Amino acid sequence: MEASQPKIYALILAGGSGTRFWPLSRNVRPKQLLSLFDEETLIEKAVNRLEGLVPPERILVLTNEVQRDGVIAALPTLPPENVVAEPARRDTAPAIALAAGWIAARDPEAIMIALPADQLVVKEEAFRQVLEASAKAAFSHEAIVTLGIKPTWACPGYGYIERGGVVTKLDLPHGFAAHDVARFREKPSPEVAEAYFADGNFSWNAGIFIWSIPTVIRELSEHCPQLAEFVNQLSTAEDFGSTVADRFPTLDKISIDYAIMENAKSILNIEADVGWDDVGGWPSVAKYLENDEEENAHRGPLIAVDARRNIVFSVEGAPVPALLGVSDLIVVQTKDALLVADRNDADQIKKLVDILPEELL
Repeated sequence: MEASQPKIYALILAGGSGTRFWPLSRNVRPKQLLSLFDEETLIEKAVNRLEGLVPPERILVLTNEVQRDGVIAALPTLPPENVVAEPARRDTAPAIALAAGWIAARDPEAIMIALPADQLVVKEEAFRQVLEASAKAAFSHEAIVTLGIKPTWACPGYGYIERGGVVTKLDLPHGFAAHDVARFREKPSPEVAEAYFADGNFSWNAGIFIWSIPTVIRELSEHCPQLAEFVNQLSTAEDFGSTVADRFPTLDKISIDYAIMENAKSILNIEADVGWDDVGGWPSVAKYLENDEEENAHRGPLIAVDARRNIVFSVEGAPVPALLGVSDLIVVQTKDALLVADRNDADQIKKLVDILPEELL
């Protein structure tokens, strides 16, 4: 008889800055704390879409000291002690090791889901179903599972997962199938992205991972012993906070891709169509805003004459924007700043942030 599946815990990574969303995004209110689509912040959406799968007491949010109070205020259903500020920036592998130690202290056999705070998922029930299937695969196959997103177009801005054959001995719920991972591919050229899309055997890499605590400790022990030792220290620490404060800043900066994913022996991919978007910049947001007959996407009031394909976002209380004879602009208004940019330069907004005065950061 197969052993019963352990409980599921979740890590939500919420330490990013989101500079592409200036002037709405600031140091104390980064992308994950913005309400870009409705009244919910992105981090609220990340927590709420786990409802029914992972209870609030088993969700850990990692952020930084500057943003911790804002994250706690945005997540009233979470115990405040479940929002932990990293004492230093050490990339995703140390962050995941910290969470693994926190979970191991509570349940050393648990299943762990690691996911970013700043993504959009439209089909929330389908998302919960694929996570449920991924948790079963991670447990029964003792494997790392990557959640793949079924591509809807040949996007050159995402990393890709090349899938191998189906793991036939896995009987997963909701009709999902697990594939071996052939390899991870970096962001491709537009031509290569077209080839991936036409091939049909490539998934977008959403940066969402599912594994059991024994599996992640096994992989860290083999490929990154420093982090495996850190997990073990945290799992038995009498004072979790002081151990994190003392040890975390000493850890090497390394991404989870380099620490584990490039070397792990057993990695599976489960692909899903969940209405996913990584919300990488203002053009991503525009797809979900109100559009007028000239394809001007806007939130808040807009007056436009002979203006086309603009993105306009105004906070409540900002002046009413009026556009005349302009196209393909990004116009974002807050109470203390105004951004006007070429829509095609959306990825370059962070260059402005690098030279801004302190009061606008």
